[in-house]
Amino acid sequence: MPAFRLAALLMTFLMPTWYAAAQQVRPSTCLAMAQTLPSVIFASFQTAAAGDDVAITYAGHSTYLIETPAGVTIATDFSGAHGANPPPRVVTMNKAHTTHFTLSPPPGVEHVLQGWNPDGGKAEHSLLVDDVYIRNVTTDINRFGTFEADANSIFIFEVAGLCIGHLGHLHHRLTDKHYAAIGRLDVLMVPVDGGMTMSLDGMSEIARRLSSSIILPMHRHTTPLSAFTGRMGEGFDIDFREGRSLTVSLTSLPRRPTIVVLDGV
Repeated sequence: MPAFRLAALLMTFLMPTWYAAAQQVRPSTCLAMAQTLPSVIFASFQTAAAGDDVAITYAGHSTYLIETPAGVTIATDFSGAHGANPPPRVVTMNKAHTTHFTLSPPPGVEHVLQGWNPDGGKAEHSLLVDDVYIRNVTTDINRFGTFEADANSIFIFEVAGLCIGHLGHLHHRLTDKHYAAIGRLDVLMVPVDGGMTMSLDGMSEIARRLSSSIILPMHRHTTPLSAFTGRMGEGFDIDFREGRSLTVSLTSLPRRPTIVVLDGV
């Protein structure tokens, strides 16, 4: 495991104020408050055992299925078209397109986390489901002349000592405040369509700054994968997989940042 992942300072009093109004207040183990303490990385409160594997499967479009060691299943940017059989326990959604949400999730879904607030303002999620803690950082919809503040979310899943982030339907570069609220991400799911979300230059800039150990492309459409990987630079390995799934644990993270391309992407 990379040495920088072992650095740890527990500074829970620096938590963002929006946690106070969330569903279940719990200190994040992945937050790095970059503006206040630029050299600090926050590590997990718990040490994950070597066997604590998290399974990640590419279901299609922007939907990844995450299965935790306790068996909690999560589907990202869930529309019902991918990853619905069997129904996951938790789904996250974003509303830029109907391919990223559904107003009629199937029976059996216990938690529906919308990346927008139907009543306006920020969506605020802070949810603990068995062994996974789920939170969000809001971003704006800003495309084709339409602007909605805080209408989409980056969702972050903290499980088995890992920090897993899904950028959703991201339309704009992130500010320092966004990076501070996101914190450390060991695994990053990033759209690489090059236009429906944002430019590949902008998306690769975000992926490089987040410095995740594993980068999982998604939402590719017809964009050549090389158009994204070529922008990431020589500091990133590329690993093409034959299957749609991988398992990852805190101790199995690659020593060099790696772009993992699962079958179907």
